Amino acid sequence: MRRLFDRGPRVPAEVSQRADLPRREKVLAGAATDEGTWLLGTRDALVLVPTAGRPVRIAWECVEAADWDRDAGRLRLSEVGEFGQPRPVHVFTVPEPGTLLPMVRERVSASVLLQRRVVVTGRSGLRVVARRAPSGRGPTSWSYELDPGVDPDDPAVQRAAADGLRAAEEELGEADRR
Repeated sequence: MRRLFDRGPRVPAEVSQRADLPRREKVLAGAATDEGTWLLGTRDALVLVPTAGRPVRIAWECVEAADWDRDAGRLRLSEVGEFGQPRPVHVFTVPEPGTLLPMVRERVSASVLLQRRVVVTGRSGLRVVARRAPSGRGPTSWSYELDPGVDPDDPAVQRAAADGLRAAEEELGEADRR
């Protein structure tokens, strides 16, 4: 029998211990994958706790996107990467996501301070994105999201990215902080 306001599977104490969370950081949502890895959502990060090996901590401001495929029960999470480099991607099959999915959406959205679209040619371009920990602590991190087919080595793309970053920093009042 399911409880009223069921939040999904309860995280076993053994999994919480293996997550190696900092003191005072609490698990707010959790879900097990088909492979046995637990995905734990805290205020500050998504923590991947595999059945063997060390946990992996992905701060919310380091998540570029999280996509849910309801039909397949699959969560695809891509991390912010380096300019022009492939981004780390994690794919999990999660049969009972519970409250983890809305938490992921809320935390990732809360980490985005600003997105500025920069056109390079025609409709092609990039976005300059400013992120910060949802808690408001820590520095602003900046990244670029390139449209498909945009070459990061093209000097015009690099100029557009630098100009877009400068404009975004000015908009946030951070132009003199770097």
